Amino acid sequence: MDDAKALQFIEEVTENADKVQQTTLAGILSENREVEYLKRFNLDGATDREAFKSKIPVVTYEDILPFIRRIADGDRSPILSSQPISDFVISSGTSGGEGKLIPAVKQDQDIRLLQSVLARAILNRHVKGLDEGKSLHFVFIKPERRTKGGLMVRSVITRLFKVDIKNMPGDAMKASSSPYEAVCCEDIFQSMYTQMLCGLYERELILRVGAVFASGLLRVIRFLQLNWRELTHDIRTGSLDSRVDDQAIRGCMGRVLRAEPELADLLARECEKDNWEGIITRIWPNAKFIETIVTGSMSQYIPTVDYYSGGLPVISAMYVSSECAVGINLDSFCNPSEVSYTFMPQAAYMEFLPLDNPEFSEPVDLVNVEIGKEYELVVTTYNGLYRYRVGDIFRVTGFHNSAPQFRFLARRNVLLSIDSDKTDETTLQGAVERAYKLLDESKVVVVDYTSYADTATIPGHYVIFWELLLKDPDGWPSGEVVEQCCLAMEEAMDSVYRQGRVVGKSIGPLEIRIVERGSFEELMDYAVEKRSATFSQYKTPKCVKLKEMVELLNKRVVAAHFSTALPHWAAEERL
Repeated sequence: MDDAKALQFIEEVTENADKVQQTTLAGILSENREVEYLKRFNLDGATDREAFKSKIPVVTYEDILPFIRRIADGDRSPILSSQPISDFVISSGTSGGEGKLIPAVKQDQDIRLLQSVLARAILNRHVKGLDEGKSLHFVFIKPERRTKGGLMVRSVITRLFKVDIKNMPGDAMKASSSPYEAVCCEDIFQSMYTQMLCGLYERELILRVGAVFASGLLRVIRFLQLNWRELTHDIRTGSLDSRVDDQAIRGCMGRVLRAEPELADLLARECEKDNWEGIITRIWPNAKFIETIVTGSMSQYIPTVDYYSGGLPVISAMYVSSECAVGINLDSFCNPSEVSYTFMPQAAYMEFLPLDNPEFSEPVDLVNVEIGKEYELVVTTYNGLYRYRVGDIFRVTGFHNSAPQFRFLARRNVLLSIDSDKTDETTLQGAVERAYKLLDESKVVVVDYTSYADTATIPGHYVIFWELLLKDPDGWPSGEVVEQCCLAMEEAMDSVYRQGRVVGKSIGPLEIRIVERGSFEELMDYAVEKRSATFSQYKTPKCVKLKEMVELLNKRVVAAHFSTALPHWAAEERL
């Protein structure tokens, strides 16, 4: 589909959004009328919206987990979908310690690829000549595993490169400066080093720079800060650092490596400066924009991205989750803090739970949402999800034709997030309680605690504020004990967090900051006096996000300790 047809398609489906939604639902139900899940609710082959909503309940992942486990264990009967389940996509939006396994079918993958085509057409409408240059988009896959029944489990990105792009024509990555072999290397260092090296060689051709998440892009900048000497040495000599020993990478890099001492000198002059403001445009002078996700929890990185990019426009092109890909950004160059996604009505059947009372409200259809209100997304998809609560929270910002536009706010119940990790209050509480057990309760107790995601460091890390009460004057815990508490908390985090710490290095060591006595009383006073909190109903927030509250606590820190070891993580874990 060329750009003109893609733009026409967007107009057609958004002009008739409700009709397209009904057609989409009928298609899903007709194709899956014989699946076990639908039969148990006596839908009897009905494909209309009224029958569907009256008989099929709104569910969470825990409700369909028994069916998922049967498929994972090898049951090939039509349980959720009539189409063969080719593999599982694993969700990073975890809250209970295991990633969510989302069935993957061909039709769902076709929808995702179409969304990419539509988003590309929108981008090409705003920026001319993108096909004349290269894209330096840092992408990293994650380890795969097999279920008991033999199905592969992959992240969305891993599936894209190891299944979809692998089966495309050989020129599928011609616009990327990163070799396919580098992207598909599971060793993060080798992959990042090679992608950076190729991007430096192609600096004049690079028209856009990015990573999936803003946090990942900042990791890349930090990597350049730490490794520019080795990278410029390789460019000066036409060699490849011995730390990159992946044979597939070394094979493909033979076509890239060449001695360019003048380029190496130019890069070294920029990188050896103390001031790295605008380093992206200094290294890649023809870059037109940054392409990365800065919505939701990633918005905390916008000022830092602006600093390193010299104020280049930041584009978040699509809304994509493990469950579905339904939204595209029609206004590519809007302020990054104001990104809204127009939901494409043919991608899935969508309903929205009003956030003000989600447990007792009926879901609202796509075209009936109200501007300014907040909702949780509920989807019905070709891959076997029926009235499934995705857990993503949106605010309606407007309409394009009859299709609403949404601003992504956050994941439901998520307190802390640095990269793809999402830690909720239950997980955090369990981690804190695990750490408490290492303290000598006869000498010291933790009066209160809160947390925040510190993104001033690269990579960012979790900070836990503790206020201690000494029962014994000599009861102050040693630095070694507090460090053990840090590690204990990390061990209690879910596997997405631990993988980010151990494998991806996208999350820094957890830190405990001990604050002086009375700090949490002052935090309450601030909330009551400045934030209109009610004294009698005040509860200590388990995560503080207001700058003023973080500063209040930081001014009262009397000791700070980091986890000095890595938590356990193994590739065979159920992520």
